[in-house]
Amino acid sequence: MKKWMAVILLISLAGFAFYYFSPLSSENPDKEKPAKQIELTFLRNLANPAFNQAYEEVIAAFEASHPNIKINMQSMHWGSEYELRLRTELAAGNHPDIMAIDSPNLALYANSGSLLSIDSYMKEEGNIEDIPEGVLKGLTYKDEIFLAPIVESSIALFYNMNLFREAGIPFPSGDPNNPMTWDEVLEIAKKINNPAKGVIGIDPAQGFNVGEGPAYFKMPILWQFGADVISPDGTTAQGFINSKEALDALQFYQDLYYKHGVAAVEMPPTPFETDKLGMTVLGSWALSELEQTPDFVLGEDYGIAPLPKGDYQIVPNGGWALGISSKTKHPEEAWEFLKFATGYEGSKKFVEISGDLPVRYSVAKDFPELNQYPKNIFVQQDQNHSKNRPVTPAYPVISEAIKELFEEVGKNGKDVGIAANQAAEKINNGLRDIKKP
Repeated sequence: MKKWMAVILLISLAGFAFYYFSPLSSENPDKEKPAKQIELTFLRNLANPAFNQAYEEVIAAFEASHPNIKINMQSMHWGSEYELRLRTELAAGNHPDIMAIDSPNLALYANSGSLLSIDSYMKEEGNIEDIPEGVLKGLTYKDEIFLAPIVESSIALFYNMNLFREAGIPFPSGDPNNPMTWDEVLEIAKKINNPAKGVIGIDPAQGFNVGEGPAYFKMPILWQFGADVISPDGTTAQGFINSKEALDALQFYQDLYYKHGVAAVEMPPTPFETDKLGMTVLGSWALSELEQTPDFVLGEDYGIAPLPKGDYQIVPNGGWALGISSKTKHPEEAWEFLKFATGYEGSKKFVEISGDLPVRYSVAKDFPELNQYPKNIFVQQDQNHSKNRPVTPAYPVISEAIKELFEEVGKNGKDVGIAANQAAEKINNGLRDIKKP
C-alpha cells in the first residue's frame, strides 16, 4: 500500500511540474515570434483607370498570400514625367526596390548598374517557355534577363467599313497570318482618298506625335522592308538605318504623302470615327477607346485586319515590365513579387481587369475572346511575328532619331537618303557617347 501511495505521489508531482513549467517553455522566442514584415517600394507608371485598378488588385492578392511583405506602390504619369522622376530618384540614390520600365529603355538602366539581373530567377522560376521568344529578347541585355513582362502590346490596321462600302472595296481578311501587302493597301487608299469630300486614304503610322509613339509605330515599316536601325552587335547605324532596304521603306512612306497624296500631315479631329479616314494603324488599346464612341460599332462601322507587310510580316512588341533595383536590400522578397505579378496568376488577374494583351501563352489560352476576332489578331501577331526595338543604352537617342527621320521624310519632304544619313550620324554619336567612361 505504501508503494502505491508513493507512485501516486510521484505522478501527482510530475503532473504539477508539467503544468507549472510548460507555459514558460511555450514562450520560446524562436518558435512564437511572428515573421518580420518587409516593406518594398514599387515605383510605376500611371495609366487608365482599369490599368491602375489591375495593379492595385494584383498587389492586394500578393499581400494576402505573403503577409510578411508590404508593397508600397507609388505612381507617376506615363511618359517623360515618369522617366524623369525615375532617373532623378536613381541619380539621387533613392532606389525603389521594384520599378516599372518601358522595355525599350531596359539597356539604359541595366548599363548604368541600376537594375539587378533576374536571369537566374527567371530561368529557374519564371517559366520563360511560356513567353514568346521575341518578347524575351526585348527583356535581355548582354545575354541576361533584367525585366519580367506583365502585359504586351501590338498594332493592326483599322479600316472604315462605311468608306470601303462606298468605294465598293471588299473587306480585308482578319486572318493574323494573311495580312495585305503595303502595295495592296496603297491601291485601296487611292480608291478611298477623296480630297473634294475631305476624305483621306490612310494614316500609315499615327501621324507625327511626340514621345515613344513614333518609334513604336514607324520602326516596323523599316523592318518590313528588310532594314534595321543598328547593327546586330549594337555598334553602328551606318549601313543599316541608311541601307538600300531602309531607303526603299522611307521612299514608300514619303510617296504616300507626296507622290500619291493618300496620307495627310494635317488631319481633322477624330477623322476615322467621322468617316473622313479610310484606314489607320492603331494599337490594341484602341479597341476599348473606340467602344466608347457612340454610333461607331465594330463589325458595322469599322473592322480590323493584320498589320500590312512588306517583304516580311513584322509587328512591334514591348510593353511595361518589372525590374528589381540593384540597390535593394530585399532581392528575394522583390523577386517573390515579380514572380507573382508576372506569373500565371498575377498576369491573368491583370489582363482580366485591364483588358491588355497577355504575355504568356497560358494566360492567352484562358480567355476565349483573345482567341477570336479581332483580339486574336493582336495576340497571334505578338506571339508569331513580333520584334523588339533595339536593346542598347543609346535607345533614347535612337527613338528621337527615328521620330525626326520620319518627320523629315513624311512631314517635310526631305530627300530620303540625306535624312537617313543624318539619322545614322545622330545615332552613331549616341552610341559613341555610351562608350565614353
